[in-house]
Amino acid sequence: MAISVDEQVSAPSRRRTFSLPGRPGGNPWRRPWAMEGFTWLYIVWSIVPIAIAVLFSFNKGASQATWQGFSTKWYVGSGVNSVLHNPTLHQAVIQTLVLAGLTTVICVPIGVGFAIGIDRWRSRTSTGLNLVMIFSFVIPELLLAVALFLLVTQALTFIGLGTEAEVAGLVVWNISWPAIIVRARLVSIGRSYEEAATDLGASRLGAVRRVLLPLLLPAIFASAVLVFASTVDDFVIVEQLSSTAATQPMSVLIYANVHGGLSGPALNALATIMLLFTLVAVLIGFFAYRWMTRGERTKGTAEALTSIAGI
Repeated sequence: MAISVDEQVSAPSRRRTFSLPGRPGGNPWRRPWAMEGFTWLYIVWSIVPIAIAVLFSFNKGASQATWQGFSTKWYVGSGVNSVLHNPTLHQAVIQTLVLAGLTTVICVPIGVGFAIGIDRWRSRTSTGLNLVMIFSFVIPELLLAVALFLLVTQALTFIGLGTEAEVAGLVVWNISWPAIIVRARLVSIGRSYEEAATDLGASRLGAVRRVLLPLLLPAIFASAVLVFASTVDDFVIVEQLSSTAATQPMSVLIYANVHGGLSGPALNALATIMLLFTLVAVLIGFFAYRWMTRGERTKGTAEALTSIAGI
């Protein structure tokens, strides 16, 4: 049956309007003010203390309650009280970067090989090793730290407490990140590229080296950034496995001083540097991931961050 132009124009006006009980004509999908307000309250509650700590790291005076003017002396200019000139604070920054760098260099290749092995060469053992891939998500960090402490002090005494034990513990704790992120990438790209390479005469190892690894590069880089950022602010494992003040990273030094009542603007500056390292690493990972995947398909900000986080 033909429909006139007037009926077509008036059709949208006859759509049924949903109403809330007791509120004629109300919109059931109205803006959730309570939920939105709670979200903003949580954001403010989380960020304001950090912002205050960062702000007072630039305080001209030693007070952490009264603003006395802007200064960078707690970073570079206050003699032995600044992060740059205080040997203890300076060593903590160096130790943090050493632990983060060594952990990333060791952990990422092992995690990438672990992911490829589980996904490509299936066997009875690979199914069981799947559980190892989520090891750090299942075992509490404190329990793992105590177990590693007992292992190093009672069985593997040739390692000893210090930088070596800290790196070993951080690798065990963070190896799940590259394994999960790289395996998620493997699932998304499938096996067609490897099969095409082998059909063209490439060996299995050649297909992995020339085809698979370049395709995995975004995930490898994202996992490296995540491991680095996670290591910078790790506290539980390094606190258990550190030996002297020379092997304490920034997180342990800040906790030890604040817990002992020795807080000050220099520690605020140290915490700000630790926060800066983490933020810079995440930003580099985000923009690099988007740049390396620019030819695949358009990825939004939320999707890129989700891929980097391995979710």
